[in-house]
This record gives sequence, C-alpha cells and structure tokens, in this order.
Amino acid sequence: MPLLAALDASDFAEWRSAQLETALANLPLPSGKKPSKTLLRRRSEAAEPYPADLLDCLQKDTSWLRRHGWSQPPGSRRAFYWRKRNAIEVGSPRARSTRRSETRVEAMLLSLANVQRNDHALPPVTRTLPQADLLHRALVGTAARKGGAPSELTGRDGNRRPLRGRHEHAHIIPLDLDRDGHLDHVLIWAPMGLGSVAQDTIHAVRSTFTKGGIEPLRLAVAGRGSLTDLVRLPDPYGKRLAPLVAGYGSIWQSVTPFVPPRHIKTHGEHTLLGQIRAELLSRDLPATVDWHQLAPAPRFTETVPSPDRALREGDAGWRRFRHFVLSRQRGPQPPIECGFALRLMFGQPIGGPLALGYGSHFGLGLFECLDVAAPAVNAVEILQGRNPAGGASG
Repeated sequence: MPLLAALDASDFAEWRSAQLETALANLPLPSGKKPSKTLLRRRSEAAEPYPADLLDCLQKDTSWLRRHGWSQPPGSRRAFYWRKRNAIEVGSPRARSTRRSETRVEAMLLSLANVQRNDHALPPVTRTLPQADLLHRALVGTAARKGGAPSELTGRDGNRRPLRGRHEHAHIIPLDLDRDGHLDHVLIWAPMGLGSVAQDTIHAVRSTFTKGGIEPLRLAVAGRGSLTDLVRLPDPYGKRLAPLVAGYGSIWQSVTPFVPPRHIKTHGEHTLLGQIRAELLSRDLPATVDWHQLAPAPRFTETVPSPDRALREGDAGWRRFRHFVLSRQRGPQPPIECGFALRLMFGQPIGGPLALGYGSHFGLGLFECLDVAAPAVNAVEILQGRNPAGGASG
C-alpha cells in the first residue's frame, strides 16, 4: 500500500532547481542593466510554488497547496509498503491469543453498566428475555465474523442441526444481583463448557442495547470459571448468586416466569405439571416433584389446577410477572404467552442452575433454591453419583 514520505534533501534540491529553471525560462534577467520591479515580482511569483527546503515544505498548509494547484505536498513521494493480508481488521478487537490454550470454563459473568453509571437507567427485570436475545445475536454475529460461531453459543452442530441431549449449550441469563428491579449482570452458563472461541467472543463483545436507551450498555467480564468459583465473588454478588447457580436443596422457587413449551391441556401429559415433569426429565433431573402455583394468569385458572388456592390468590408480590416480555422478537414464539410463578419441592436435593420451559436459554423459567443445604457441585454431577466434594460416592 502507498504512503507519503519525504524526499531526500539532495533529491529535493535537484528537483527544485529543475522546476525553477523551467518556471523562470520565460522571465530571464536582462544583461548589463538593472531588472525592473515588475520583472522581479513576476519571477518571485513564479518561484513561490517551490519552497526553499524540506522544512519550508512542512510548514505549508492546505490553503497554500490548493492555491498553487498541488495534488500532493511538494518535497514528498509515495513509498510502497507491504503488509500481511490480515494485518488490519475491521470490527471488535481480537481477544488475546493466550486464551486459546486455556481449558473450557463452565460459566462467565458479565456486568452491565451505562455511561452515566445510573443503575436505575438499566433495563428492568421484566425485559429479561429480550436482553438475553439481543446479547445472543451479538455473540453469534461477532463469532461468525471471526470465522464461525461455536456450537456452545448457537446450540447447533457443524451442519446447523440442533444439538441433541440435555440442554448442554449456553444459557444467557440476565440477573438482578442487587435486587433493585433492574438487570445489572448476565450469566452465560453452558453445561458442555465454553471453549476458547466462545470465551474470546464473549470478551470481544463490549456493548449491547436496550429498548429506549439513548446510548449502548457497556459489558465487561466480571468473573469466569466454575459456578462455585463465581459464588466466591465479593458480596452481595456472590451471596446472591449462591441460591441461583450453586444451590443444593429440594425447594426451588421461580425468579422469572415459567412459560410452558406446549399448549396446556386439562388432562394427559400436556397439563402444566406434565410439562414441568417433561422439562425436568429432559435435563436428567428427577420428575417426581410436588408443586405450588404462585402466580397463574386468571384466564387459565380453570385449566391449570393448583394444589394450594391460598398461595394461588394471595401473594401480590408475584404481580410483576404479568409485565415480563414472554416472546422473542425473532425466533420461535411460545405456544401461549403466559408465565407462571412456581414452587417445586423435590424428594431429594438437586443442584442448580435450574431453568425450565420456553426461553430457558434466555433467562425465563429460572428458579432459586430456598433451602441451600451445602455448597453444591452441578446438578448433573449429583445425579451421576458424585458427592459435593467431587469424589465418587459409594
């Protein structure tokens, strides 16, 4: 690629001498007598476009260059430089290559902030789903521009077929860790682990957007590693994360609305309880569960039986669930746009995170543990017969 560079001083002097000789050829000095003022002025005007030396060239401004018709500064030349094809890239800055050699991590925690550092200007918790959806699109788009989005972010294999199994790919879970009603962090958790490409992509995405926001929201990595590593973050964040991601107990209660993945029926496997059990089975969790419905939608009270009428009608704290956005702007829509608050009681302790139903990979259907008994390993490890210390149980 060509770049401007200065001529050598000797080359400039030779070039200027030749230019002056041409410019003054028609204005010779008379021999044997004094030149007129008009002739001297005309010779000065003819020599003016040619600076005396390189330092004089550097002092000329754009208006001087235009006045004398220069397309490039006098005393300059175009020098050609060679560079590698990928030396200059357009887009988000590439993360440090040293992370390429690191192992997969279970989760990464991102912080959300705006320019004014006003927490009340952050997205409300009711926009959990759209905020996760926006971030997911940014992650997949950034990874695609860098060579291809990994399966842990897309949920699809190399042939773009959905991954089979128990929801191993990334869950993008916006969180309100300071409990002020506004989203301030985002947990990206993948049971299959986040590889180096996924980690680099998450580091590279520096901002996201929100509805009504004047400026983008800033993203920064607040922690990475295992779920138990994130619980060790300074309080109040670590303390708030514990019942959400590392809880180990038998009573779990809704944090965000559970949206049934299929139409609700009054009988059969597609009742509300039947769909809850199917969701648990798809994650290799015990399907034998007692439950309370804490916040039904009124038009579904006849088709969705609740074992506790007092809980169903009495808790005004669940009214905010009516305001949650329950459908994606792009992508599959829910069979019914209705969210439920539930309390699930298992016959044995399980580990978190626990997210069920439609939109569970985008923050909906999130539960927290109410009876944290001990620091937990992942729920899958518990059900596979491993004790909380990490060794195999008898």
